[in-house]
Amino acid sequence: MAKTYIELMAEIEQLQSQAAKLKDREKSDVVARIKKAIEVYGLTAKDLGLGKTGRTTTGKAAPRKAKAAKAAKRGRKASVASAPKFRDDAGNVWSGRGPRPLWLRNALASGATLESFAAPAQ
Repeated sequence: MAKTYIELMAEIEQLQSQAAKLKDREKSDVVARIKKAIEVYGLTAKDLGLGKTGRTTTGKAAPRKAKAAKAAKRGRKASVASAPKFRDDAGNVWSGRGPRPLWLRNALASGATLESFAAPAQ
């Protein structure tokens, strides 16, 4: 006899529940094996690609060249630091991108003009 839609959905739900429980049980074994390998080989987060590098949508570190190539395709530079456009006597700088830094906001609130902080072109 053929199963109804409702029966199939109930069976799917039951199988998904079983799969989740099995995954949780297996996960602890996998974590234990990974921890042992880290200990034995002296692996670091950087070795595993877990440092503070750019990430792809899969969570893997994206190669720097690939990022630059993607940016070039979009017609932009790959996250290159901009030259400072504004600076003060204390050495604070701002590229002109993003929100104004606190040092500049405070100076402007004190009556200074934005033009007085313009950095010479390089």
